[in-house]
Amino acid sequence: MVSREQKRAVLHEKLQLLRSMTNSHALNKTSIIVDASKYIKELKQKVERLNEDIANAETSSQQPQLPVVTVETLEKGFLINVFSDKSCPGLLVSILEAFEDLGLNVLEARVSCTDNFRLQAFGGENEEEGDMIDSQVIKQAVVQAVKNWNESNNDG
Repeated sequence: MVSREQKRAVLHEKLQLLRSMTNSHALNKTSIIVDASKYIKELKQKVERLNEDIANAETSSQQPQLPVVTVETLEKGFLINVFSDKSCPGLLVSILEAFEDLGLNVLEARVSCTDNFRLQAFGGENEEEGDMIDSQVIKQAVVQAVKNWNESNNDG
């Protein structure tokens, strides 16, 4: 038969273990248990946040990455680069339509649509239009063309 002293010693040892595991600085039993309860709640919240992060990462990895668009202003025109690590059938047409809507003349272009999509185009403003085009306006138009292309491909 286990004596009361032995039971107390075992309980005290377990409380000290609980105190050390929960980083509690409390000295009495009640405070140690309260600290342990708070610690468990914090751990549950961390687990919930991690599960949300995992779920968000999984959904974002399922969404296709949109092509990267850069526009540089040159002395006489713009250098427009669009790149995606996968093939993008129909994207070139969408981008060229955006250029046309802006009144941007494509003076020279290099395009690869085999394993990935790469467009490097040198464009100049249509001098008959007379309006100055800003590089940000071009970038926004190309990004919008990419988004429209992406939505039309995901719908069908």
